[in-house]
Amino acid sequence: MPEGRTKRPEGHRRETFVRVWTGRPFPLGATYDGEGTNFALFSEVAEQVDLILVDEDGSERSVTLAEADGTVWHGYLPDIGPGQRYGYRVHGPWMPAAGHRCDPRKFLLDPYARAVHDLRDDKASRDGAGPAALCGVVIDPAFDWTGDNPPSHAYADSVIYETHVRGLSRTHPGVPEELRGTYAGLAAPAVIDHLTTLGVTAVELMPVHQYVQDGFLLDKGLSNYWGYNTIGFFAPHHTYAAHGTLGQQVTEFKTMVKTLHAAGLEVILDVVYNHTAEGNENGPTLSFRGIDNASYYRLSDDDFSRYYDTTGTGNSLLMRHPNVLQLLMDSLRYWVTECHVDGFRFDLAASLARQFHEVDRLSAFFDLIQQDPVISRVKLIAEPWDLGDGGYQVGNFPPLWSEWNGKYRDCVRDFWRGGDRTLAEFASRLTGSADLYQRDRRRPRASVNFITAHDGFTLRDLVSYDTKHNEANGEGNRDGESDNRSWNCGAEGPTRDPQVRELRARQQRNFLATLMLSQGIPMLGHGDELGRTQRGNNNAYCQDNETTWIDWDLDEERTELLDFTRRVVALRTEHPILRRRRFFRGDTVTRQGQPLPDLVWLRPDAEEMTTEDWDRPDAHAVAVFLNGDAIAEPDRAGRTVVDDSFLVLFNCYWEPMEFRLPDVTYGACWTTLLDTYETGGPPDETEHKAETTLSVQPRSLIVLSRPPVR
Repeated sequence: MPEGRTKRPEGHRRETFVRVWTGRPFPLGATYDGEGTNFALFSEVAEQVDLILVDEDGSERSVTLAEADGTVWHGYLPDIGPGQRYGYRVHGPWMPAAGHRCDPRKFLLDPYARAVHDLRDDKASRDGAGPAALCGVVIDPAFDWTGDNPPSHAYADSVIYETHVRGLSRTHPGVPEELRGTYAGLAAPAVIDHLTTLGVTAVELMPVHQYVQDGFLLDKGLSNYWGYNTIGFFAPHHTYAAHGTLGQQVTEFKTMVKTLHAAGLEVILDVVYNHTAEGNENGPTLSFRGIDNASYYRLSDDDFSRYYDTTGTGNSLLMRHPNVLQLLMDSLRYWVTECHVDGFRFDLAASLARQFHEVDRLSAFFDLIQQDPVISRVKLIAEPWDLGDGGYQVGNFPPLWSEWNGKYRDCVRDFWRGGDRTLAEFASRLTGSADLYQRDRRRPRASVNFITAHDGFTLRDLVSYDTKHNEANGEGNRDGESDNRSWNCGAEGPTRDPQVRELRARQQRNFLATLMLSQGIPMLGHGDELGRTQRGNNNAYCQDNETTWIDWDLDEERTELLDFTRRVVALRTEHPILRRRRFFRGDTVTRQGQPLPDLVWLRPDAEEMTTEDWDRPDAHAVAVFLNGDAIAEPDRAGRTVVDDSFLVLFNCYWEPMEFRLPDVTYGACWTTLLDTYETGGPPDETEHKAETTLSVQPRSLIVLSRPPVR
């Protein structure tokens, strides 16, 4: 077999012999087989590709990959194994006007690297190492998955907890200090206990793909905390690893997944496939740009030296190029098959549908997802918008997909701050947003309902601030959304006023209860159950500090909120009427003796709502009857489902509202399960007879129930 001799490169390198065999053009990346490693890199513009092996002392060995099958450059190195640091230098045209930006002086990260190491962490770091100090690491893919049993919760039964690997455990007193803010810390027993007692079924991790820091943030003493700045779509971010970054981060990530699975929790990754960390034409060359710029990126139609950007980050990936699509699909399959994750939330997913310029639900990316035997079977969640023309696409994704329902967020916020003419839309959002999804035969699970997420106010800040307070970001408070649909309840920010504090606590309970009573998939923002505050910062992407980390030192008020959240999550879990797999029909009763429909909307006087009632600007109260005797759908085992019936009374008005309970046709006697006006523990389960009057206090809701008739 042929052997290659390294050439004598300039700079911090040394001359030595490296055995190089022909190897294979697949799979892409660095693949260790137990005896050696195959390296394969795509570039259809390259004229020569040099594999750079970086040794422990920082010296480099350069090996030219002489074999090229079509557009893939490859070679097998029998003496190279796990822990080897590596990168590439690509020789080719430097013609920005034609879209080509090859520069062999640039040290490039392998787009398929399974682990990434920062050479600046080594004692003998390379001279002048900047962001390009990131290098790939050859890993041993072996891992003992024995006993791993992914929970596979039905969509309708899911409760998602959006969280950040670092922020969740960074200050947790029950997590060993050396594990805080890491994959191992997230899997620590104290964190697992919090998640399981809360009742959530899945953690949705903010980006864990390898990302890089932004220079302009570092210059201000800040950092990219959120991580929406991906450079490695196969590598778990190295700074979240407690046990090392020469492949140990991969093992630690897999161990975290296995531990969460054992606790009954699914793992969903927030993935950023719409752009990379290389920014616009003035950004750093770290990987894709120097390998094959015109293949990976969408370029401006009238100037190939510039980028066409629908993401607000400087670039967008070229979603019609077969090798870009291959990269994305290979990445998704890797995380499912090799790392056992259970689903994905796609950041700015509308960009992924731009095969050309317009958003197209029939684009190649969605076709590939639909037919893929691996990816089509995991949970798929879209952030259904981007920053380009026609980018807001809530309700327009294909049938396999669920979507972050931004209309749900906005409507529920407006309702609880007492907005006019909110009842009609509120009713639709509470019952699964059939107006958005039913026309395509989609079901309530298409709607991921949320009040807050990482982007924007926390739940506590939503009821504590009228305006954003982002001064700490160093942009003169110009960044972040200005229209937050928030209400400070009478005082801006922290206050000692007991009435304001009580109202804020009640509003948080209202939001949490509404979320868990809504059809669809509820998503909690991490720490909202604990009253987490960012002190009015609604764009804390650059705050890797106490602003964003969860504070686990709970006072009485925050403990009460946690207890309440556990109760409303449990209420949802216990009652299938609150998590239906199909939309309500809402039939109207047209004759006496006819069975009650599955859902009825009632005025406070117990009469059915009319079209005129829905449109009244002064209407701030409504009741809804949920018929547990008419679920009429089998459970996963095929058994007919019968549940308690519910009567939910909503009053977003600033004064008490008298509700008359409906006649005995709906139920002879009702029991109070939940009253958001009350603090402390659960209500005393007071019983209320049909046609009696019940006072619902200002800005609160009451949940009543009765047992099934049959």
